[in-house]
Order: sequence, then C-alpha cells, then structure tokens
Amino acid sequence: MPRRRSTSLLAALILVGTAVWAAAPAHTATAGGTQTDDQFAASYTRAHVRSVEATAAAVSCYRPEVPYAADLGPLDGYSGESACPGATTGEDVGATPYPTQAGSNPGFPAADPMLVKDHSESDIRVDPTDQEHLIGTSKWIVSPEGYNHQLGFFESFDGGRTWPVQGHLPGYEGWTDDTDPVGAFDSYGNFYSLNLPYQFFYNADGSHDFSVGGAREPNPAEPSEAIAIQVRPHGATSATDWKATVNGRPDFIATYDSIGNAPDKQWITIDTNPGSPHFDRVYAMWVDFHDLVPVPYVSYAQALPDGTHTPWSTPQALPEPPHTPQGATYLLPHVTPDGDVYTTLTNSDPAHKFAVTTVVADVSTDGGASWSVAGTPVPSAVAAMGYANTTFRSGIEDTFTTGDKLVDGHYPLYVAYENVTSGFTDSLLTASYDGGATWTAPVRVNDNAAPADEFQPNLAAAADGTVSVAFYDRRLACPAAGSVEASAAGLALDTANPDYGGALPPYGAANYCVNTAIQFYDATLKPLGGNIRLSPHAFDPQLNSPHASSVASSTTFLGDYFGNVVGSSGSGGYTDYTTSVTTYNDGTNPANRQQQLVSAVAVP
Repeated sequence: MPRRRSTSLLAALILVGTAVWAAAPAHTATAGGTQTDDQFAASYTRAHVRSVEATAAAVSCYRPEVPYAADLGPLDGYSGESACPGATTGEDVGATPYPTQAGSNPGFPAADPMLVKDHSESDIRVDPTDQEHLIGTSKWIVSPEGYNHQLGFFESFDGGRTWPVQGHLPGYEGWTDDTDPVGAFDSYGNFYSLNLPYQFFYNADGSHDFSVGGAREPNPAEPSEAIAIQVRPHGATSATDWKATVNGRPDFIATYDSIGNAPDKQWITIDTNPGSPHFDRVYAMWVDFHDLVPVPYVSYAQALPDGTHTPWSTPQALPEPPHTPQGATYLLPHVTPDGDVYTTLTNSDPAHKFAVTTVVADVSTDGGASWSVAGTPVPSAVAAMGYANTTFRSGIEDTFTTGDKLVDGHYPLYVAYENVTSGFTDSLLTASYDGGATWTAPVRVNDNAAPADEFQPNLAAAADGTVSVAFYDRRLACPAAGSVEASAAGLALDTANPDYGGALPPYGAANYCVNTAIQFYDATLKPLGGNIRLSPHAFDPQLNSPHASSVASSTTFLGDYFGNVVGSSGSGGYTDYTTSVTTYNDGTNPANRQQQLVSAVAVP
C-alpha cells in the first residue's frame, strides 16, 4: 500500500464495473475440486519442490542514513538495530559515508554500519542469456521496529540452488529507505532494478515524518523522493558491481521535493522479444500521489549492450477511463511478443470510503509513445485490507501478466485477485482473449476444502503458454506444542498479539501460520493438477515483522507482494521460481528473522 495512505480508509477492495463477460471456460473448478490438508502438505514432496532460505547465506551490513534505537524485544524475536559484526558479502558496508550521504544534515547518517536482519517483500527474475542465472531483490532491513531499509539483492548461478553473491544495492544509501523491489533483464543479460528512494525522520512517538526543508530533514542535498535505476551489468560477479549514476549523479527518472507529491508503486518491464519493433525498450511506470490522488506515469529508454541506456523519455500520464476520481495505482506492465505493452491500473473511489475500486487495462502499440484504455474492469471482488488473527497488513490485491502463445488470434491477458467471502480470502483468476475487451468468468485458484485465507496472488507465464499463480496460504494449522516443527518455527516467541483471541503461543492455531503455494493452468485456464505447497515448513508471520508506519502501531508488514517467474530448464521444460517470506529456522535462521525462501518446481 502507499506509504502515506491510511489503510483504515481501504477496508475493502471491490473490482466492479460494466464488464462485458466472455463465455466462461468449461473448466471453472480448481483442479476438479478440493484436496485435503494432508494432500496439500504432502504435495511439496510429491512435486519434487526444492527450496532454500537464500538470504540467510551471508552477513550483510550498510550504514543507514537515519539511525533508530527502538527495540521491541524479546517479544516476537525483535532486537532493534545491531552493529555490523563483519560482513561476509564483499559489499561496501559504509565504513565511511557513501557519496549520496555527503550533504546530510548534522546527526545523519548513522555513526556506524548496521547489521541487515530481515528481508520483506521480493521479486525474482531469470537471465534470458543464461537460464541458470537468477537475481532476487527484497527489502534489506536493519530495523524492523523502524521500517528502516535499503533494497538488497541475492544472486544464483546454478538455478537457485546456491546464492553466493548478495548485499544491499549500492547507490541510494543517502535516503532513509529505498523500497519496492522490482527488476528486469534486458536481452544482453544486464539487470535493471527500478527503485524508490525516499526520506523521512522519526518523531518522538516513532512515527515517520516526511517534512522537508528543515534541520530534521536527513539529507537536503538529495531529492526528497525519486524514481531511479540501478543496473547490474552482464558478467558482474561482486556485490558492488552496479551502475547507479549517469554523468556523476544518481540515475533518476523522476524526482519529487514537495509535500503533496509522493511517488509509489513503481514497476518495470523490458521488451526482450526479438521480433518486436521495440526490442530492448525499458518501460518504467509509477504513480505520484498528489495529496492522496494517484496519477500514473510511464517513461522509457533503450537498453544498450554495456549496461547503459539512452536518456529517459519525459514522463507522461497514462489514460484512465471516465469516473475515476481517486486516480489509478498498482501498475504492472508486461510486453507481448508483438511489442504491445499492457498494464493494469487499480482505482479506488473516495465517495465510497475507498472501498469501491475498478481495475482496467491500458495498452500501447507504438513503444510507449501513446496509450489508450484497452478494456473493461476485471470481475467483481471484495478483498480485505487485513486478515484475521494476525497483525500484518494486506498488500497488492491484484496481479497481472500476459501470455506468449496466441489464443483465438490474441495474446492472452491474465489477472488474479483476492476475493473475500464469509470472512475468508480466496484468490481468483480471469483471462481476456481479445485484448481486454471481455474477460472470462473467474475461477478459484486455491483448492482448500475448509475456509482459510489464501492471499497475495502472483502471476507468471511460461513461453509455452502455461500460467502459474503463486500465493500465500493459511490452510495448515500452526505446529503443535512440543513438536520439533513448533520449536523451529519459533512459536514460543509469539506471546502477545492484539488481533488474536486464542491462547498464545499459537500452537495448533488455525488460519494463522503461513505457507507459499502455487497452481498451474494451461493458456485457456484449464487447471494442471492441484495446488502445490512450495514451502517445506509453515512460518509464523508475527515474528520480526516490520512496523511500516510506526513502532507504536500494531500493524505489521509481510510484504505487498512476492516474486514469481518461469525459466527454461535443461531438459527442455520449464521451472517456476518463487521467492517469498519465511521466519522458519531451517538451521540457518536461529533468530527466526524474515528470510527469503526461494522455491523451484517443474512446470507441468
């Protein structure tokens, strides 16, 4: 959710409109029905899933721009900020201030480097020049109490089995936070990370103050907020090998210095289709919250072989359909093989207390030079902004991707989204086979028999047309008291939770602990088997969960989304990779920190 937008205003999400519905596919049930909890639990082994806690593999540190001393521990495993014990990553930990910290006000940056402890929210991408080469990005958090973080990355050269190179992303340390991980590879194997660095300082109550122009502003030498790029050039091997500047300054696409402007929800895609007339064009999208009214923007550049790019185009506002008083957010651009660029836009109506929302699609057929509204809203739904029993807020409720195989003469468009019925959240999926003009009746993605929250769906598509929907899943009860699983899950640390009415620690609690799951479909939404469990162990989302707005707030953070991508396998098939949060101790995570669990499973 936007950093400054009150989630109390967003109590529900309803995707409504005057959609023209296409005929529903004959297969409207999830994998032919439901499966038992035992069947779902066993699916991890049955599907030969492999997984690793990738971010627990190294000690990472950086010098934060703004220090924060609050410590909520030992509750939920918190321990405040900690001095760097000695990084093992080879990154620049900030023994001397970073270049972008040179103009900081007195008292900034922090006196010393701090240990990175937690890793919320994530994205993952596959190098088109080497399908064994993966880069994941996530929030690299030194203080979950203060939501104090930079972006970080973790890199694999063996198909996700090991992650030997990782660290914080260098170049934007002069801002309090650098946020919203998302990246894309160009056709040369250069990796682009689209970043959102922003400044704030802490009030006495721990709330975040975004005021500019005063002595308390951390760094008046840099813009208050920005949309910016870092590029990891093809062949890079060290944690510091990134291009983050152009002509000696950060690689800004847009900058913002005034109250009343707040960029957010940036996303990126690169046209890597050799037959496209806009091959290797980089598209960056974001919204600017003008006093809560978000205006969507796009800018583009051309990727060059050495990891540089042409100048960014002047940002232009994307079109919105009539009667969208709140403006649009949640931009998720994708490029079809013919070079057309699509993105969804999500709109909330303040007249209905932000509960009434529409989702539409925009399209450009000329490389981003001009845009039009492609079609009608996706199906109606109600998505909660929080979930029963736990304190973490909800994230981005809808997700979008495009298919590479023609269906009825068109490249498919897919939207998955949350839907609340009877107090529980399901994930639903719909498709358009006519460029967004009509959409199929939605299918339920999750196949749990008993109700539980199934949320934050994330779409990806394979080159053969197969579609995957990954999501967080709460159908399995927390481990029982006295079990090895409960000990490794750190449940004993979870002793105070204002949103839970049951006994704590939450041994055996229903709809509480979290797994990651996935469902596959063919291009026409025919389910390919049932839901597959991607996490070998359930985790407790209360542990070390960041406080995104204030240390005094009970609302915590799991992430607004997580990564899902498909790559080719050596056998001629495809492998789906996800990177999602876990706090489980697999032997590498004794403090039950938020780590990124990378899972790989063969695409059926």
